[in-house]
Amino acid sequence: MDVMTKENHIGKIIVSEEEIKLKIAEAGKTISEKYRGKPLLLVSILKGAFIFLADLCRAVDIPCEIGFMCAKSYYNGTDSSGIVNITMDLEQDISKYNVIIVEDIIDTGRTLADIKKLLAARNPLSLEVVTLLDKPERRVVPLETDMSLFTVPDVFLVGYGLDCAEQFRNLPYIAEYESG
Repeated sequence: MDVMTKENHIGKIIVSEEEIKLKIAEAGKTISEKYRGKPLLLVSILKGAFIFLADLCRAVDIPCEIGFMCAKSYYNGTDSSGIVNITMDLEQDISKYNVIIVEDIIDTGRTLADIKKLLAARNPLSLEVVTLLDKPERRVVPLETDMSLFTVPDVFLVGYGLDCAEQFRNLPYIAEYESG
């Protein structure tokens, strides 16, 4: 079945499956070199980042642990609610780890800024952010990433973990969502 149809709202492919694989391999190599011999915890922000985390941790060739948090700022629409709610927190004591927050997409920065503040207060050995997609022109709070794999246009995106009302996470690429 061809998923590239107007009926299911999938528009232009913004980042191909091949481009994603290449950038994740590069990111895994960089992380492995930087944290070799150091305790590493990769923290996925659910739900969107779970696919990115799975591929990234396989690209890292050093021992690492994973943890999960869930923070919601999007509900059933395409606009941010502006309210960040931590619905699932980490179980690990992160004070003995170099922590990398693995995020799917950063636009306004509200969600990630709150998560960074929360985790920094727990005194990790270091705290970095790796994001698959970045929309810097949408920032409403000051926020810098340590590694951004792709800078994307200000359109609503789905695929590779990103959803619209829980649909399209399973696409192997990132595409523009067309609501019409």
